[in-house]
Amino acid sequence: MEDKELDMAGPAKTEAGYTARDIELLSELEGVRKRPGMYIGNTNPSGLHHLVWEIVDNAVDEAVNGYGKKISVTMYKDGSLSVQDEGRGVPVDMHVSGVPAVQLIYTTLHSGGKFNSRVYSTSAGLHGVGATVTNALSEWLEVTVYRGGKIYKIRFHDGGKLETPLHVDGDCPQSWHGTTVRFKPDPQIFPNSKFNYDTIAQRLEEKSYLLTGVHFLLKDQISGQSAEFHCENGLREYCQKLVDGKSLLGDIVDFSDKVNGIQIEVAMCWCLSDYGENILSYANDVRTADGGTHEQGFKSALTKTINDFALANGLMKPTQSIDGGDLREGLTAIVSVKIPEAQLQYEGQTKGKLGSPDALPAVNSLVSTRFGYYLNEHNAFAVDLVKKVEAARNAREAARKAREAARSVKKKGPEMILSDKLAPAQSKDYAENELFIVEGDSAGGSAKSGRDRLHQAILPLRGKPLNTDSVSMDRIIDNVELATIIETIGAGVGNDFDVESSHYGKIIIMTDADTDGAHIQTLLLTFFYNYMKPLIDRGMVYIALPPLYRVYKKSDPKKHIYCWTDEDREAAKAALGPGCLVNRYKGLGEMNPDQLEKTTMKKESRRLLRVSIDDPITVEKRISVLMGKDAAVRWDWIKENVTFNETDAFLEEVKGEER
Repeated sequence: MEDKELDMAGPAKTEAGYTARDIELLSELEGVRKRPGMYIGNTNPSGLHHLVWEIVDNAVDEAVNGYGKKISVTMYKDGSLSVQDEGRGVPVDMHVSGVPAVQLIYTTLHSGGKFNSRVYSTSAGLHGVGATVTNALSEWLEVTVYRGGKIYKIRFHDGGKLETPLHVDGDCPQSWHGTTVRFKPDPQIFPNSKFNYDTIAQRLEEKSYLLTGVHFLLKDQISGQSAEFHCENGLREYCQKLVDGKSLLGDIVDFSDKVNGIQIEVAMCWCLSDYGENILSYANDVRTADGGTHEQGFKSALTKTINDFALANGLMKPTQSIDGGDLREGLTAIVSVKIPEAQLQYEGQTKGKLGSPDALPAVNSLVSTRFGYYLNEHNAFAVDLVKKVEAARNAREAARKAREAARSVKKKGPEMILSDKLAPAQSKDYAENELFIVEGDSAGGSAKSGRDRLHQAILPLRGKPLNTDSVSMDRIIDNVELATIIETIGAGVGNDFDVESSHYGKIIIMTDADTDGAHIQTLLLTFFYNYMKPLIDRGMVYIALPPLYRVYKKSDPKKHIYCWTDEDREAAKAALGPGCLVNRYKGLGEMNPDQLEKTTMKKESRRLLRVSIDDPITVEKRISVLMGKDAAVRWDWIKENVTFNETDAFLEEVKGEER
């Protein structure tokens, strides 16, 4: 660009409004507190628990490298939490920078021993920010180190400021070693700073499958709950947990080995009644929800190996080939790699996707070799698997033909009624577009009137969608509601789904706040989980939260407050004073377009609940139980987990309907 194209002078008022005085220089910890989302994703419960994972991962790294076999997590009544390990203990000697090493680790970004392969052969951490971030976002944090027969303590407060310098707090036996980190999240950062027992329990259970022989102990001093997680059979046991109660094609296939310095462990099986794929991958015991090079190596090896076997054994013609998507239909698999620090690359601080190029050929080589051996040694299973793949291919072809036939039909049949009700977004900037899937025509009409036509599309549902758990693709394509959702999103479905091709950056489910609305939400989420799971993995699926009440003054209609809970309602009544009235919204259709826009659709004022998968074990089991075909299993779960306020006779009636 030539200088003449730039107006370096600009308006005088611009210079006056932006000078060196406007440049802020923040300390490292102040930077974390200023932009916590850069380090932990958000300040919601998921971000809050990220503080726990960072400290737990440090303890796990010690165990992975052979130091200690027990990790204890304790939740305290004052809202704090501690993580105790039996590792070597954080170093307490003086660093060359002039401060104790333990102080440096908890107050300085990009500090720690994980950059040194002599200290950690593998680790979950890469950037050296985890402990520092937890400290920066805590009201206070205390570190206790057991090392060399001494007990050392150091304490920080107000986001990482040194409160009590490192000091010897007593003696201990020489055999004692390890670190205890106790911290309390800062309520100024987190609107809800209360830890969730179930969330932590689920994560520790997941870790136990990845760390064979390590004991994880969890105790909640508030509720008195406690649990211990311990696994001796690794990923095979994890895989069994995920498919428990399902009919399998053959047995679980598992193997492990080290290839080019990378430790690889794989467990997989095929479920006869499942039509989606469920692949969980981990890198250094951290779940990589967005996949990465290890998943790519696994998938490509799986496809090549089955093709080679089918061709060598005359199960398909030389001109034919097996599609990877068809092969992975009904597949549940877990791929775990442990990579040396020098080879470890993540994409992003949250470690959602593995970028290490060495992982692809390593996993590919191991899976090709070991799965190839397995197929040759279990011929009956291999032949049945090829037949299953052929059935999947035939169903996919039938579904493709059905879609093409539907597109060629003029819009006059009943199957086109729902799609005619779509009010599309005008923008082609798909990442900014939002699709509202709305319950009912009346709510759909209000939503269409109150929407941002440029970026918001409205798709009213005619009725309840099909329950897609254990349903074949041809039935999904035949279902009017689901077929229209597939066409509207425009990214395919099942194994053909490509999240990058989605016409919408957000898919928002908007239903009434009643049992029917909750049922529709569940049916849609089951469909997205089974057939468009990358939408959930990318955080693109949301549930709209319309208000339950409007509290207002009849004498002054401009004075009104929308309320989402009974507590909000009572607070609004107190705020508006005597004589106020309450509207209870029984459905979205009762809200006029202006009200729906302000409370549920307008970005500045609406409330959305993002759908995420924090614990794959619980999600898989919950969908299988609640949405599966076995009513007896579902009824047992209801009796164990649901408290009814009605009579025993009502329970017997429900029991009869379920069975």
